[in-house]
Amino acid sequence: RRHRRSRLTPADGATAAGGATATGGVTATGGVTVAGGVITGSVHRFPARVYFEDTDLSGIVYHANYLRFMERARSDLLRGLGIDQRAAFAAGEGVYAVADMALRFVAPARLDDDLLVETRCLEVGAATVTMRQRILRGPDLLVDATVRAAFLSPAGRPRRQPADWVARYRALSRAVQTA
Repeated sequence: RRHRRSRLTPADGATAAGGATATGGVTATGGVTVAGGVITGSVHRFPARVYFEDTDLSGIVYHANYLRFMERARSDLLRGLGIDQRAAFAAGEGVYAVADMALRFVAPARLDDDLLVETRCLEVGAATVTMRQRILRGPDLLVDATVRAAFLSPAGRPRRQPADWVARYRALSRAVQTA
């Protein structure tokens, strides 16, 4: 079975997954496309579809799989900001680990639903970044989450994030405050 991505229109503020490139591009609405999502202003929007493997016996998304959708969206956002996690790891600089997460489940997603994960940068510290993520099905909110990730040294100790990464997050965070 062929893997399909959900399709978004420019009216949704995002591009279809097939229209995105790894290096990015500009959409008709002024957003910047990344591997699977788009950054428009202060918000990253990442499309996802619910497959059979994501559901439990009752046909609704198993609770832990919402975390997978959010992780993919955060990784896509970092890629869109030009943050190369693999290179930082290979250079011995460090890696991100989720330090804290608060979730509120509002409504279930079901098999074959088209979802949209919205990510906003809320706060940036020397060694942490806090993001708000919402999973939507059309206009309906399904999950609302706040995620704090810490940058860790190879030894697992908190360490300052690279300065250019902090600058990129802060620019996105400022856009949230003015939006």
